Amino acid sequence: MSTLSRLPSGRRTKLLMLALWVVIASVLGPLALKLTDVQDNDSLGSLPASAEASRAAALAEAAFPEPDTLVAVAVYVRESGLTDADRAKVAGDRAAFAAHAAGGTVPEPVPAADGKALLLSFALAGTDEEQTAAVAPVKDRLAAQRPDGLQVALTGSAGAEDDFADAFEGVDITLLLATVGAVALLLLLTYRSPVLWLIPLLTAAVASQVAGGVVYLLAKHAGLAVDLQSQNIMTILAIGVGVDYALLIIARYREELRRHENRHEAMAIALRRSFPAICASAATVAIGLLCLLAADLPATHGLGPVGAVAVVATLCAMTTLLPAVLVLFGRWVFWPFVPRYTPGIANQDVAADHGVWARIARVVGARPRTVWLATAAVLAALTFGVTNLSIGLPGAEIFTKEVGSITGQRLIERHYPGGTLAPAVVLATAASEAPVLEAARAVDGVATVGAPVRSADGRWVRIEATFTAEPTSDVALASLERLRAAVRGVPGSEAIVGGDTAFEADGDAVTSRDNLVVIPLVLAVILLVLMFLLRAVVAPLVLLASVVLSYAAALGAAGFILDAMGHPRLWSAVPLQTFLFIVALGVDYTIFLMTRAREETAQLGHRAGVLHALTVTGGVITSAGVVLAATFAALTILPMVPSAQIGVIVTAGVLIDTLLVRSLLVPALTLHIGRSAWWPGRLSRTGSHPPAHADQPAVPVH
Repeated sequence: MSTLSRLPSGRRTKLLMLALWVVIASVLGPLALKLTDVQDNDSLGSLPASAEASRAAALAEAAFPEPDTLVAVAVYVRESGLTDADRAKVAGDRAAFAAHAAGGTVPEPVPAADGKALLLSFALAGTDEEQTAAVAPVKDRLAAQRPDGLQVALTGSAGAEDDFADAFEGVDITLLLATVGAVALLLLLTYRSPVLWLIPLLTAAVASQVAGGVVYLLAKHAGLAVDLQSQNIMTILAIGVGVDYALLIIARYREELRRHENRHEAMAIALRRSFPAICASAATVAIGLLCLLAADLPATHGLGPVGAVAVVATLCAMTTLLPAVLVLFGRWVFWPFVPRYTPGIANQDVAADHGVWARIARVVGARPRTVWLATAAVLAALTFGVTNLSIGLPGAEIFTKEVGSITGQRLIERHYPGGTLAPAVVLATAASEAPVLEAARAVDGVATVGAPVRSADGRWVRIEATFTAEPTSDVALASLERLRAAVRGVPGSEAIVGGDTAFEADGDAVTSRDNLVVIPLVLAVILLVLMFLLRAVVAPLVLLASVVLSYAAALGAAGFILDAMGHPRLWSAVPLQTFLFIVALGVDYTIFLMTRAREETAQLGHRAGVLHALTVTGGVITSAGVVLAATFAALTILPMVPSAQIGVIVTAGVLIDTLLVRSLLVPALTLHIGRSAWWPGRLSRTGSHPPAHADQPAVPVH
């Protein structure tokens, strides 16, 4: 480590390091700009191939091949009953829509039983690009010459895809600007320097581009799945985690500049002493992310490698490029608060620079049991907010604001059976057609059963069953289970059921399985990393328990916030993904604290070492936590509810972990447990006490 720490901090080797990064950025940076070209957003809403809904979709595609076209569904509603003028509007639109419809014709409108609504449903003609381009004139025609009081909306896959494109137009730039702006402001407040804040931010930007280039190559040549969500989170991780590591290195560098006149020597020591904690942090997050490979849900599975690449690229940039740049610029980069070399400076003098945290350390040291019990009680109280949350985000609530396709769905639900737009699709052997039809019609919760359609080879039959309830509702899910049981019970039917309701039910099952597999795996990885880093068993177990409590408190706090925002129903993958981020990222701050505590305990003794570590790391770790929270909070500007939910939960979790768990709970518990916290390591043995004079507190505690 000594040799490695001198590479970016050496008088000549720093220039070689800068040259190396110029080459790396020049090669990989342009590739990052092509990342959207290899995005596959189908994984955002797909299930593993083994799920029944997936098998049904594959069988339907093979047995009933149809062109992959967008379907436009125009809905017309007047709550007081349709008028002749309304019907004339529908007739005129139908004639106009024929120019964009497959086959040049639009089927007859479908009336609602209450006489208050009509539907026009047709497939768009042409290539994918022509279909996409046709949506705009269809929307324009739908809105034109509309009689007063007539409600109109375009839904179906054509309306949904157009709304999705509109919602995300320019959002990548907006997200980047919001993230960078928040981080820049916080760095300015932290350093109060007109120059220093730029260096970690630009280094993190380089790391983000390098990560994007690597991910592009993996997606292009190794089959790595990248979607919109994983790309956005990659950017957030590179900037948030990168600035965290930069804050830790710069804080330690500032300390060493007061102890050493030579800035190259100061940086070498700062790197040597901070690298184990930073490396352990990066390993925890990266390996934790790779645990997502054990998940079956494609959106969760694909996020792991993308995030891990971002963390590794950031680790490399922050421990090589950042130190080289800082050493190149010299002490003046801290202006106007330049750290001056002070011969013979002691820990007490360094601690004196951290007045607020010295006072917090005194409070923790005076009554550790009271502090940790009170903190645990606050965290436990926050968990009650979990009761505001539920799992299962309806498709109509996927956007943070009302869009045309969702409006259309709501109008249809009010005047047609709930499953009109998304019927269940029963696939069975042709020989069992009659008994399967009879079984489907007898199912409670099925409104209508369509005419059977036979495959071209005569082997299979497809039957559409419309539920009375909205497709993703609990009522529809219960109806699906009854339908599946009924058609499977027909001898020789080989029946499987797909469709939106089946997708929802199978998605819940896959998510439950992923939670049971991935969460214990992540906890085991974190425990092993902590045991290796701290050379102990007791402290890692305590720390692991603290981050789990932190996650529960974060969900509870987010429950209050999301309920107030109107988004309390979580997308099924959110709990697992946020668990990973909160636990893996939150434990970072505890790692930073406890590695410093272990270092100081060996010199000062247990009590003084823990309190000194809390004092000198408090400011920088709090700043790092606030920066990371701000980067994840930027996700709330995205127009998708799942992204906003992830942003709120992770932001709450990081702040709770930074301000309560790491600042109060962990140090107080460590003091209360005593030297046994380091068991079975050397620091836990009474014979390892330092000399009497060294055990005096670096921070007064009385």
